[in-house]
Amino acid sequence: MTEHELHWERIPQVTRSGEEDTQTMSSGGCIRVSGVGPQHTEATRIWFGQVSNDPGYRSLPHHHGEAETGGYVLRGRARIYFGEGYREHLDMTAGDWVFVPPFMPHVEANMSVTEELVWLTTRTPDNIVVNLADVDDSTLEGFRRL
Repeated sequence: MTEHELHWERIPQVTRSGEEDTQTMSSGGCIRVSGVGPQHTEATRIWFGQVSNDPGYRSLPHHHGEAETGGYVLRGRARIYFGEGYREHLDMTAGDWVFVPPFMPHVEANMSVTEELVWLTTRTPDNIVVNLADVDDSTLEGFRRL
């Protein structure tokens, strides 16, 4: 059987609302829900899901190993801390896109203490999450909890 013929034997797969994989790796207050990934579909080279932070919460410092990461802010005010001591940061709001390079330590924060932060995220080859040692909130410029 040729590679082209093999593709015709596969069909699209739908993950219905409420049937997402919620056992995916998370980082502290950063919750990841898998919509497309090897956990529950035939996907082998991509992970696509929703990431959310409650008001006034942030992720643990982490990186995504070899994975390239793309994100799109659906709603809320996000900040990604990175660099030496997480002293650098980029802010994003609904409609903004972000690329995070492989192995780059960062912290994802919800900068609002009243509104949820929700974004769509995709990674290749999978949802690799390597949590790192936590840092005190006071080292993250402008971040505050409830």
